[in-house]
Parts: sequence; C-alpha cells; structure tokens
Amino acid sequence: MAPTIFRFSRQLIRRRLPVVKISKMRSMATAASVKEAESRYKIIDKAVDFEKAQATRPEFDHSRTIEVTKHPNPEWTYGQGVETHDASIQHREIDPYASNRPMVNNYRLLVAGIAPRPVGFVSTISGDGKSKNLSPFSYFQVIDHDPPMFIIGFSSRPGREKDTYRNLKDTGECVINSVSENMIEAVNASSIDAPYGVSEWDVSGLHEAGTTTVKPSRVQESVFSIEAKVVDIKEFASPSEGMSLAGLVLLKATRFWVREDATNSDASHIDLEKLRPVGQLGGISYSRIVSTFELPRRRWEDEYPKSELLASLASRKSNNSVDEDPTKLSGQGAG
Repeated sequence: MAPTIFRFSRQLIRRRLPVVKISKMRSMATAASVKEAESRYKIIDKAVDFEKAQATRPEFDHSRTIEVTKHPNPEWTYGQGVETHDASIQHREIDPYASNRPMVNNYRLLVAGIAPRPVGFVSTISGDGKSKNLSPFSYFQVIDHDPPMFIIGFSSRPGREKDTYRNLKDTGECVINSVSENMIEAVNASSIDAPYGVSEWDVSGLHEAGTTTVKPSRVQESVFSIEAKVVDIKEFASPSEGMSLAGLVLLKATRFWVREDATNSDASHIDLEKLRPVGQLGGISYSRIVSTFELPRRRWEDEYPKSELLASLASRKSNNSVDEDPTKLSGQGAG
C-alpha cells in the first residue's frame, strides 16, 4: 500500500513569501517501536578495515585538470539506438513493498542506481535561534529557474526527525551551499550524528559568511550558495513502525552568492574548474569530474533535411495531417 500523504496549508510571512504552517502532528511511535526500528535501521554500515583499504589506493591528484573529450559515439545517427546494448541480459522485477524485502535494500538500490547525485549542503537555525545546524543531503535537486526552486527530501528514521528538517519547519529558512573537492572531508564530518544543539560548524571547522534575506549563515568555503525560504512541505508516513515522518521540502531562492573568480561578468555561468563539484554515489563512494563532453541539443528544422529517417517520419505524419508542413513538426524538445 502506498504511503499516506499529509499536505499542510500555507500562510504569508514577512516579505510576503509563503511558508508552511506546520501542524504539531508527530508519529505515534512508542519507545518500544522506536527501539525495534533502530535495530532494523542499517542505513549507515561501519566501514570495515577502511583505513587498510585506503592505504592501498593512489593519492588524490589535486592538480588534475578537467579534460574535454569527444562524446561517446560521434558517428551515431537517428534511429540507431544503442549498439552496445546486450538484449540477452534480462532485468529483474522488484517489489519495493514486498514483505520479505528490508527497507534498507530499497535505500541501497536507489542511491546506487540514481547516481551521481548533487550534494545539498544545508545550513539552518533552530526556532529559538540558539542552535545552528549544517548538514549534507543527497536527496536534493534544483527543479526550476523561473522562479528558482529547489527540493530536499528527508527520509524517515527511528524516533525523532532530522535537525535540519525540524529547523526548516520552525523557521522556514535555509542556505543551500555547493560542495567542492577541497571541502569534502569537512562536509562529511558535518554528517556525524551529533546531539541536538551541537553545531556542525564547530565539528567541521567551516566558516560562516553573512546572508541578506535569511538568518542562517552561508558557508564561506562554498563557491556557490543559495538563500532560500520554504514554500511547501509534504509529509509521508513510513510503512514501518517506530519511524518518524518522511518529508519533502519545496524551497524558493531569495538570493544567490557566487565566488567572484568563479563566474563571468553577468553572473550567468560558474567555472567548472573552480566549482569542482562532488557527486554522491552508492554506499560511501563519491565522484569527481575529471572529464566532460558536449552534445548540442538538436532542432528538427535543421536535422530534418539531413536525415532520411526523419524525412520518412515527417512524411508519414504529414500524410495523416493534410495541411501540416513536415519541417514544422517539432515540439519544444527535452525538458
């Protein structure tokens, strides 16, 4: 059965920005059910013999520049598909809600299969203003540019909700900070399960920088930071007993901050060599960018005259639509 969705009403606050009015609803988890949930909650496994494995690996090459190569198959033509695909290899069907499937298997499968994922490094302040929080999230993405909108997902967990989630519900404000290679150890340290009220700023050694439209600080070491305010929140009840509610937080940007040496004159681009973003993979693995390639987005009116396949498809469609010009059949393209 699909999880129940709870949707909350909105109200206007200062600057007429919408923020969620959160009810005081909490999961009715008992102490016993929380303890049982904790015994099953194996999201983070201990890295056995990590230092031993680390010692056998090559050093991280800080001097490596980002190489731009040709795209994988420059000779590809319309209708060609994927030549290297092996159709003899079958796919396995998986029911994520199967009674004998542990929840952690869904987590491990998803973070390994949806990769790489950007790291949303989020700073918040508690409702009473006494506690500052800084934490990385891989369930994060930009979803629009006009207006600039972002989403952060908060997984259900045994007992209480994450500090960042609590702060967002209490204050409706945050800063999203980019994560570069040179700061990944500090960012990773901020994910430690510190008690509520212990500042990850102190744990990580990262520095606070000022903001304009929100109270939380931005990370001075980040190349790019986004001040944002909550627009809406949706919560989902976990199928498992003893777990907190999961949540999706929709955020609207109110300010951008970008390092002067990393952007162009009209602040429409960020230099990849300066940004050096880190992506999150499955398990405890991360990725860096050492190579890129370019692929122009094609336009039907340019490609149609050069491709027999496109001409054939256009002719077939125009035969079904008497007055259509086959050179004008294109839509808006990919989203």
